[in-house]
Amino acid sequence: MQTELSHKDPTPIISIQGLAKSFGPENQVLKGLNLKVAKGESVVLLGRSGSGKSVAIKCMVGLIAADSGSIKVFDKDMLVMSPQQLNETRLKIGFLFQSAALYDSMTVAENLGFPLRRHSPELSESEIDNSIKEALESVGLLDAIQKMPSDLSGGMRKRIAMARTLILKPEIMLYDEPTTGLDTITSREISDLMLKIQEDHQSSSIIITHDLACAKRTGNKVAILKDGVIGVEGTYEEVSKSNLPWVQDFFID
Repeated sequence: MQTELSHKDPTPIISIQGLAKSFGPENQVLKGLNLKVAKGESVVLLGRSGSGKSVAIKCMVGLIAADSGSIKVFDKDMLVMSPQQLNETRLKIGFLFQSAALYDSMTVAENLGFPLRRHSPELSESEIDNSIKEALESVGLLDAIQKMPSDLSGGMRKRIAMARTLILKPEIMLYDEPTTGLDTITSREISDLMLKIQEDHQSSSIIITHDLACAKRTGNKVAILKDGVIGVEGTYEEVSKSNLPWVQDFFID
């Protein structure tokens, strides 16, 4: 389990300030959210269903337009970037969707090769093949290279989705419910893989999860959303020992 950050760079690689987002006058989801993530740090974002966790990270990559605030990534505000600048910055951010979002009509190799062929046209086919194999080896699934997504288990699909994300060598990883729908053993394996990715690539992460075992194992810091803002944050141990009743609700078996 990770809690110590003495070896990390304290400079924020992500700095979200005053982030607000409403869906109509009666549904104000984010009301001035503030969150910082240091380089190499992994932050777990907890919150009740509908509290705005997914909205926050989708605003961060421009999938949802924020109403106000700032989202600085690599010290540049995503909310005022030109479309070209936004696309260039997105290439440094890996997004693991809850559903894995693999292309069902493509083999594993084709799924992994797709982003390289789209964003790195200078690469030769042999270089693409080597990158595909390297990414699959990093998640322990080289033998699945010619399989179709329909032939994969839920845990394997998550691993392949991680490999596809890693193939562009992002500096930031965003995980949306990475262990949802998986059994306890597979969930632990995915959590261990997330730790390995963070250590091997020195990547920074925001992890949305309801899985407390995953949160405890992967998070250097835990932040809990309440009423559209971060209500409490700290290490897992610090947050889990909070005397606030609404915080304790997250940790009651």
